[in-house]
Amino acid sequence: MAFNKSICIVGPSKLFLSGISYYTIRLANTMSAKENVSVVCFRQLLPTFLFPGKSHVGKDISDLNFSSGIPIFDGMDYNNPLTWVRAYSFIKEQKPDVIILQWWTSSVAHMHLLLKLFANLINKPKIIVEFHEVVDPFEESILPIRLYSKITGKLLRKNLDAYITHSESDKQLVAKRYAIAPEKIHVIPHGLYDQYGELLDTKEARKHLLIKDEFVILSFGLIRKYKGIPYLIRAFEQLPSEVLEYCRLLIVGEIWEDRKELLDQIKSSPYYDRITLVDEYVPDEKVNLYFSAADVVVLPYLRASQSGIAHIAMSFGKPVVVSEVGGLKESMAKYEGTFFVPPEDVDSIGKAILSRFGEKKHYEAPDQKWDRIINCYTELIQSI
Repeated sequence: MAFNKSICIVGPSKLFLSGISYYTIRLANTMSAKENVSVVCFRQLLPTFLFPGKSHVGKDISDLNFSSGIPIFDGMDYNNPLTWVRAYSFIKEQKPDVIILQWWTSSVAHMHLLLKLFANLINKPKIIVEFHEVVDPFEESILPIRLYSKITGKLLRKNLDAYITHSESDKQLVAKRYAIAPEKIHVIPHGLYDQYGELLDTKEARKHLLIKDEFVILSFGLIRKYKGIPYLIRAFEQLPSEVLEYCRLLIVGEIWEDRKELLDQIKSSPYYDRITLVDEYVPDEKVNLYFSAADVVVLPYLRASQSGIAHIAMSFGKPVVVSEVGGLKESMAKYEGTFFVPPEDVDSIGKAILSRFGEKKHYEAPDQKWDRIINCYTELIQSI
């Protein structure tokens, strides 16, 4: 149902490409099919040399783009007031009734605050913040950033019309941490990342990736401390020898944290010749290759609000061994191919992987298509 509102979605551009970039594009494109949508992008998020994924900044590695009919301002730079003035002019021209701010890092909090100020000076639209992270553990660990995040975050969250999380557990965390009334926090599921093409023939995908092993265990996505990769490696090493001889552990993702520790762990593993590390931010065109080649996807997270990787795996119908933490407990509970394990439990991870050995079952993706997600936004916006 259309509600005839002008909606401005604010999120990162593709310059510093991330899962939130994809989310912003999918949300805007689907919503624009029914509503008047505009987009403000944050372009330069911080000094490039400080960005852990600086090697892929500015590279054309994604085929996903905003629909041609969507007005876009791309974009605001953290250090360029001229771009802030242009953003003001864009907001003034669009005069949105509703602004949806994507929150995932405090590094762009001052730009969020500027847009909030601009909007209130122009036409006082309803403002919604959508939380993709309750708090980033890296930012929380550095005192100056923690203080900055606390101050700017408090100013941004004040007197907003609604807040969005992707799970009930995150709703409870946000309500408690930021003293927000629970009735103002709305849970909207994360849409599937099903933009990576069709599932390919397994043998052809492995041939392309030069993999000859019969059973492929895939870890995919940015490599950070909370992703729990060391536990996966240890679980892999504990598989029975008669199983290991047929296995390949494929770790694919750009290393952001603990590079030396990870490389040393792989090098010292008695099965290092059965572990392949691909240290890169994978271009869109290669994503379906890795998932098509995999027999099981393992996400041994220590904590998580949501996982874009889990939503890719579900869209391809792959079995997923995943830690029972945070919002993942809800978002993946209805997916038949989910195999939950306790976080940091090497034995449980190994047993779950072993239970998939020789299994070639394809699972039906859950009903989390973007059209359904947009209906949730419609109901929320109508309510405010």
